[in-house]
Amino acid sequence: MSAVLALLGSSRPPEGFEKPTAEIFDTACLIGSGDFCFNRIALYMFVAAAIVVALFVLAFARPRLVPRGIQNLMESGVEFVRNQIAVEVIGHDGIRFVPLLLSLFFFIFAANILGIVPFFQLPATSRMAIPAFLAVVVWLVFNAVGIQHHGLRYFKNVLFPPGVPKALYILLTPIELVSVFLVRPLTLSVRLLGNMFAGHMLLTIFFLGTAYLLAQWKTVAFGVAAFGLGVGLVGFEILVAVLQAYIFTILTAVYIGGALHPEH
Repeated sequence: MSAVLALLGSSRPPEGFEKPTAEIFDTACLIGSGDFCFNRIALYMFVAAAIVVALFVLAFARPRLVPRGIQNLMESGVEFVRNQIAVEVIGHDGIRFVPLLLSLFFFIFAANILGIVPFFQLPATSRMAIPAFLAVVVWLVFNAVGIQHHGLRYFKNVLFPPGVPKALYILLTPIELVSVFLVRPLTLSVRLLGNMFAGHMLLTIFFLGTAYLLAQWKTVAFGVAAFGLGVGLVGFEILVAVLQAYIFTILTAVYIGGALHPEH
């Protein structure tokens, strides 16, 4: 944003458009340094968590019999996660995982949406640390659920699915080992990171390009068009923020359901 304002406020036309790089995701330490650096991303993680807590407190601290306003909005979110994700994917056993799934959905959405909020303008999930941490938590949860319900037989059911010809285990077991225990946390984190990283980079390019075009009278018309496209991309980014929160949450439910019923 500071680069955009600098371009617009300059009295001289810019010599050339300097495209943004991955350095826009680098943030200076607010507190500490090195391995103990508390930067903007860490701050935004706490901000996203505080937003989620505040929404639930405001909605349900004094619930009304007939919900309205923020209570109605949050109840709709709770019902969606409970009915369309937990129960639909896991089954009746999914009810007890609703708090986890709710926390994931709303936290990821809040962290994502910070990318288009003024004064923040950087999604907390655009750096690997937070998506990776969430993916590891999910990995620990679904494996713990599997061990709790099936004991060590959980690993046997996953690696040697019943009903499969024994000759196929030579091929199937290594695939299941890699896909279930190694690839799942990687794909969960990279999918979320990649979408939010790309979305923020695209918005930055469009709005920096808008400022560059508006700074020269010959390209003002193109700048106006670029600004309109940028606004449209902001709306698309909101959709992506919701969609990525939904995908992460529903995959978590799928993995938990698979741990509860590995034979399926």
